Amino acid sequence: MLLKENKIIVTGGPTREWFDPIRYISNASSGKMGVALADEAYRISQNTVFIHGPINEQLVQNKNFRCVKIESTSDLLQAVLAEIEEPCVLIMAAAPADYTPLEKSEEKIKKSDGDLTINMKRTPDVLKNVAEVKAKRGLDKLYVVGFAAETNDTENYAIGKLVQKNLDMICLNDVSREGAGFNVDTNIMTLFTRDGTKIELPMMSKEKVAQEILNRIDTELAKRG
Repeated sequence: MLLKENKIIVTGGPTREWFDPIRYISNASSGKMGVALADEAYRISQNTVFIHGPINEQLVQNKNFRCVKIESTSDLLQAVLAEIEEPCVLIMAAAPADYTPLEKSEEKIKKSDGDLTINMKRTPDVLKNVAEVKAKRGLDKLYVVGFAAETNDTENYAIGKLVQKNLDMICLNDVSREGAGFNVDTNIMTLFTRDGTKIELPMMSKEKVAQEILNRIDTELAKRG
């Protein structure tokens, strides 16, 4: 199994973008899929690291793999870039926020009679930055897997992301389907590889999904020789 010769980096959970000391922008990601992937990755390679946003700490208690806690999307980017090496597999199952407030108030923003407008800017695109670093450093033995959580026109978005971010594989998760998505113990996935292969995974536990994803990655690594 070629995977056991690789460092495996798994990301999971949400990020938080704070706009005052007690409130933030985030999403509903629980980190369960990321933990399942890290568990399966560590079973294959003890050189596994799990980079995760704010999740229930019980999910990572007594785990043997190394954990790196992050808060914001910028933190996630820096942590990923610090861990990349060769040979390496990066599985980006985290759900980073796409926007962050232009400014963070030093004090709690008080409720007033009027509406509140928060000006936002784009957060760093983690996968785009990884693709740039991969090309710049000639990291031919870095295999990158992205995730796409979508609700409409799902396949087109996923394939577009695969191409635009120069990914080796993408895992499509239609979060509008019952039994898939955030805060549940099952998932439904469709995997797309760079060579056009499409693998549909029916509803199954996230642990089983993780096994299928890691097995497919190993198959793809074997194709490279």
